[in-house]
Amino acid sequence: MDTVSQPIRYSVILEKNKREIVMLRGRGCAWRRCRFCDYHLDSSRDEAANFLLNKQVLANVTGQFQKLEVINSGSFVDLDENTISLIEKICQDHQIAQLHFECHWMHRRQIADFRKRFAKCGITLKIKTGVETFDPLFRECYLEKGIDEENPEEIAKYFQEVCLLQGIPGQTKESMRRDIEIGLANFERVCVNIMTENSSPIQPDKKIIELFQKEIYPVYINHPRVDILLNNTDFGIGGSYE
Repeated sequence: MDTVSQPIRYSVILEKNKREIVMLRGRGCAWRRCRFCDYHLDSSRDEAANFLLNKQVLANVTGQFQKLEVINSGSFVDLDENTISLIEKICQDHQIAQLHFECHWMHRRQIADFRKRFAKCGITLKIKTGVETFDPLFRECYLEKGIDEENPEEIAKYFQEVCLLQGIPGQTKESMRRDIEIGLANFERVCVNIMTENSSPIQPDKKIIELFQKEIYPVYINHPRVDILLNNTDFGIGGSYE
């Protein structure tokens, strides 16, 4: 994310899958090894301070689309229990029937219990994970993503939505399109994130981004199950998390 004054933590998405979206703060990603990411900087070990912030952000939720997406730097299981309980209450109060969370592969076995918990309140969970690419060698040896599963069908047993990272060194038109097609074949939704400059070792490749914009973007921009973020603030949230 770009380093500006303060992050924006609430927004409304009016295109394709209409929903409200909030960016909350938790204790931070437990993996923290991805070579392209510094998102984990938006975190704190002070659970009371996190809850106070999250409570203020969640107060903006209206339930206008009966869908809410909650993101944070890491996985939703990194949020404190008070925040999880408040999300649950807000969904009930505003008749939100579909709740979207993000989760790293390492926490996949914790998802089932959360599904049951929210289902008791009539809330369906849609869980998104960052695969970045379905090329396991590229993903694990270069990006260090921490996913020890090569089969997209196995990953899809836990997750309904997937994030891909494009615009980085080593990618091609063929590899980017292949990743999107694999995502569409196995998941309900695909979110393509174009790499933006940050403090991590891996930086965007301008030539690859230009290739994406010319060859890939026109093919998928109007696809109802594909979101494309040319900038990481395109959902209306994000910014500095110092």
